[in-house]
Amino acid sequence: MKWSEQTWQIIEHHYQSILEMPFIKELSDGTLPQEKFRFYMAQDSLYLEHFGRTLSLIAAKIPDLQDVLSFMRFAENAIVVENALHESYFIDFGVTEKGILEPACHHYIHFLRSTAALESVEIAVAAVLPCFWIYREVGDYIYNNQNAINNPYQKWIDTYGGDEFSVAVDQAIAICNRLAENSTEEVRKKMSEAFLMASRMEFHFWEAAYELKTWK
Repeated sequence: MKWSEQTWQIIEHHYQSILEMPFIKELSDGTLPQEKFRFYMAQDSLYLEHFGRTLSLIAAKIPDLQDVLSFMRFAENAIVVENALHESYFIDFGVTEKGILEPACHHYIHFLRSTAALESVEIAVAAVLPCFWIYREVGDYIYNNQNAINNPYQKWIDTYGGDEFSVAVDQAIAICNRLAENSTEEVRKKMSEAFLMASRMEFHFWEAAYELKTWK
């Protein structure tokens, strides 16, 4: 069994918990209050800026040149392509500014950046993988199970439930598996721990948006 398959089994219950979240259910059927979606989009836009920088840092450290190119493209996609989606939603939903990093977003991006900077590249790649993989799975789940007509959040669903994003996810998974295969058991264990931590943070990112969690 590949590293990714073993590790997904570890976080399967976290993923199922995400599918059961009110945010995901209401996003799927189009009933999510716009206030919660605006909060999410503003925080996610800030997140993607830092996520793109983290991916660029990984690109600078990863040994294989093809992997360097892959992570450079991932970084570009995070900053340019996905931010274009956010900007269109800012217009559609009347978001005028991103605001500041609220707790869930702050903790998540600082975990990713510190892992990319201080840990081995294998662990860094594993830490950023849930943002790819879980979003793809959630996007596909919503895309295949939605029954809402004129869903105001259809652009988001189409972005993460589409084939183009899925190709990038498969590339990221393959890179992780190759790095894991060529590393030690101890490194693979730390990769799984980083993947688990990031998966937990994915849950709390959506939870924070639904509950509008800000600094006290």
